[in-house]
Amino acid sequence: MNHTSTKLHLGAAYYPEHWPEARWPEDIRLMREAGFTVARLGEFAWSSFEPTENEFHFGWLEQAIELLAKNGIASVLGTPTAAPPAWLTQKYPATLAADENGQRYEHGKRCQYCVNSPEYHERSRNIVSQMAEHLGANPNVIGWQIDNEFNTVCYCDTCRAAFQQYLAKKFESLESLNENWATRYWSQSYTSWDQIPIPKAGHNPGLMLAFQQFITQSFKKYQKLQVDLLRARLPENVWITHNFMGWFPTYDHYELSADLDLAAWDWYVGSGQPDYTMTGATHDLVRGFKRRNFWVMETQPGNVNWSTVNNHVNQGGIRAMAWHAVGHGAEALLYWQWRSALNGQEQYHGSLVDQSGQPRPLYAEIAQLGAEFAKVSDLLAGSEIKAKVAILNDYNSRWSLNWQRQHQDFDYVAHLQHYCKPLAARNIPVDIISADEPLHGYRLVIAPSLVILNPERTAHLIEYVKRGGTLILTLRTGMKDANNSLLPLRQPGELTEIANVEVEEYYPLDTPAPLSGRMIGDSFSRLWAERLRILDPELNTLAVANYGQKNGWLDGQIAISYNQHGKGGVYYVGAYLDEKAQAKMLEHICNIRSIRPLMDTPPGVEVCQRVTPQGEKIYLVINHLEVAAKVSLPWAAREHLSGFTGKGALTLAPYGIAILTKDA
Repeated sequence: MNHTSTKLHLGAAYYPEHWPEARWPEDIRLMREAGFTVARLGEFAWSSFEPTENEFHFGWLEQAIELLAKNGIASVLGTPTAAPPAWLTQKYPATLAADENGQRYEHGKRCQYCVNSPEYHERSRNIVSQMAEHLGANPNVIGWQIDNEFNTVCYCDTCRAAFQQYLAKKFESLESLNENWATRYWSQSYTSWDQIPIPKAGHNPGLMLAFQQFITQSFKKYQKLQVDLLRARLPENVWITHNFMGWFPTYDHYELSADLDLAAWDWYVGSGQPDYTMTGATHDLVRGFKRRNFWVMETQPGNVNWSTVNNHVNQGGIRAMAWHAVGHGAEALLYWQWRSALNGQEQYHGSLVDQSGQPRPLYAEIAQLGAEFAKVSDLLAGSEIKAKVAILNDYNSRWSLNWQRQHQDFDYVAHLQHYCKPLAARNIPVDIISADEPLHGYRLVIAPSLVILNPERTAHLIEYVKRGGTLILTLRTGMKDANNSLLPLRQPGELTEIANVEVEEYYPLDTPAPLSGRMIGDSFSRLWAERLRILDPELNTLAVANYGQKNGWLDGQIAISYNQHGKGGVYYVGAYLDEKAQAKMLEHICNIRSIRPLMDTPPGVEVCQRVTPQGEKIYLVINHLEVAAKVSLPWAAREHLSGFTGKGALTLAPYGIAILTKDA
């Protein structure tokens, strides 16, 4: 079922269990006056739901849901399993996760459970079943969130035994495992499954990758336990999600998202002010988990409590952040949290209402946002992002590269974002998707550091190019197989068929390497350089850029190539370009592929586009600057927040917003 919303939602995480019931009407009045349409409840309330084992109290939550509904506010319920009660961890100590040294975590944190604990599975099954029985049919509940921010990796004996069982199923025989991991190296060969450790530091790359995949499957299994319990009791129109954490590295988000109805994430800036060219990439990432619109289940109301400097976002910046998220496909924004808790580890985290119960100064900005959401909700209903560019993301390649960087500053996500940023600055929409997703419909596909290749993925990319697509391959592509073993081939592995180049050698750089070419001008490669060799000179493969004088090994060698193949073509970018050259290269390639900016704007002004089911294009123009900015409109427009119609120039106030359609 498609769970795309018919309206924009604005809300917050609300914890009525923290406050006297007599206070609830005032909280909810303030929510209503701010234009809230949704609240999230319950995700840390296990001790309030089940104060002692098998004694359940849901009446207070039912009352809160009813009071919210009377004020036009729907509820999203969180299963409370991220924060087990003290009686549970005392009676079942094996439910607590163990760190790398085998030390059990203490009660009083969150997400401190062992994800593979049979006892924890049973207690989770019990509380979720009880919640679903009491609240599953409540017409005022529109969705459920499973747990909260999965994150803790456990190293206990239960997890080690489960990992060994996982390996036995995956490889079927120790001979196969030993062969795939090349365990003759350092006499690592295993003769019994129970000899295999959980890797706690640098270890065999095959073992490390298998353990990371096991972590993914452990969280997926635990999540599915809850999903299945809820699905059996919920109406079809009630969705299920989990609140991910953007680029969080511990598990494969595509795997976990497969069992969910929609993707959601928790968006925090931390110190400084948001950089829209970077945060937009994270929204695009989360949208790609399900390849449809998503929810921002938590975002900061002003400031956080955990960063190096917990500054507030500038006045107007929170409103701009919200519209920026909507421009990238968000259907809802919920602030964390509604009111400051009087105690607990997050006392100083930002909120909309302070500890005294009075609205903070930011409340007025949120109320303005609520009015604006209501005004254009119908206009945006059912609209989605349509991109002509896809950037491929692969967790296995990310893990493999980051464990063996060869240059301390070479980071997989930073390299991927190096391709996102110049496209965002030019107002070119991007989808960030799994490396194994279908690619039809994209004019350009970028595959940053696709270290790990398997036959299916290779065939997938070759077919895309043959059918007319343009593919950009980058540094370190095609070094490893699916078990994190080096391929017995030069880079980019079997993709040499379409690239017609191989990497003769790679060079981690202590100083930048100069290079030049018509497409990029005079530039340099930082961190990394690869020396390319054309395989078949009869194919007229182009040397797009060459290195200058550098260490003798790179002097005059090919840095970037282009090869036409079938109806499409492949760029191999063997250099880590500086920002200016990176922007030039992508602009050149986009122009060749007829990929145009949505609108030309001054730096700091973003344009996003959402397309309705009827094909109408809606443009969200967002000034991310502290000063006013002028935008030249390419056509007569109607602005839906102010009612302005006209053409020519549009002046946006600092952090100003315009929602435009073409005026007939």
